[in-house]
Amino acid sequence: MASDRPNVQAIYDRRFGTEDRRKKDAVWKVIVEDYLQDWIRPSDAVLDIGCGFGEFLNHVRCGRRVGVDLNPESRSALDSAVEFHAAEASKLPMVPDASMNVVFTSNFMEHLPGKSAVEEMISEVRRVLVPGGSFIALGPNVRFIAGAYWDFWDHHVPISDRSLSELLETSGFHVTDSHPKFLPYTTRSSLPKSPWLVRMYLKVPLAWRVIGAQFLIRARKG
Repeated sequence: MASDRPNVQAIYDRRFGTEDRRKKDAVWKVIVEDYLQDWIRPSDAVLDIGCGFGEFLNHVRCGRRVGVDLNPESRSALDSAVEFHAAEASKLPMVPDASMNVVFTSNFMEHLPGKSAVEEMISEVRRVLVPGGSFIALGPNVRFIAGAYWDFWDHHVPISDRSLSELLETSGFHVTDSHPKFLPYTTRSSLPKSPWLVRMYLKVPLAWRVIGAQFLIRARKG
C-alpha cells in the first residue's frame, strides 16, 4: 500500500514552512485548551492518529500521550514525553487492546488510500479503546467544500459528517456529538489567527455555521 502513497515528508515540507507551523500551533493551542480539553480527563491515555507536528498532543493535558504518523519529522516536533510511532494508521500493533481512553485524529482520514483503509483504521480505533472510550475526529466536510476538497494532492477519500457517522454507528460506536461545521477548511482560510480571536470564534457557534467547513464528531465505543 505504501508504494502508491505520495512522499509525505516532501509534501509537508512544501506545504508548511516554519512560520506556517508556528501560526498553526498557536491556533491549535487555543482549540485544544478552550474546547477539546473538556472531553479529556487529566488521567486519560490519549492516542493521536496522524499526529503531525504535535498541534494537538503538545497541548492536551492527560496522563499518557501517544502519537502515530508516517512523517518521520513528527518525532522532532513532539514533546519529549510523547510516545511516538512511525506507522500506518490501519495497523497499530504497538498499541495494546483496550489501552486508550481517547483516540483523536484531525485532517487525516481523507489522506488514506481508500475507504477500506478508513474502515481498517476505525476497526483499530475500536480495538485499542477501553469500553466507553471516545473517538474524536475532525476533518474537511466534503458536503461544504465541493471541488476545493481536491486541491491537495494527497486527498483520496471524500468524507462528510454523515458518511463518517454512518460508518461509526455500524462499527460499534455511538455518536454523541456531531458538528457538521466546526472549523474553516484550512488554517489559511477564514479562521482568525490571533489567539484571542480564535477564543471568541469558539464561543460563537453561529460563526461556525457561516465559515466552518470541517466536521467535529465524538463517538463512544459501545
